[in-house]
Amino acid sequence: MNDNIEYKSDYTDQLREGIDYHLSKEGYRIMTESFLINRGYCCGNGCKNCPYFPKATKGNTNLR
Repeated sequence: MNDNIEYKSDYTDQLREGIDYHLSKEGYRIMTESFLINRGYCCGNGCKNCPYFPKATKGNTNLR
């Protein structure tokens, strides 16, 4: 295991419902736009609130 990985501190803190995510009717987490912006890059999963353009492009850092 590599212990030298660096993460943004605000990303690794405990997620807060209503601030970082909302729950769908099915119980899935829907990440908020502000959380996704703070993360700093697109994960490529096509998140509903993706603030990056083009959407669902892994590693993209260009905000809309």
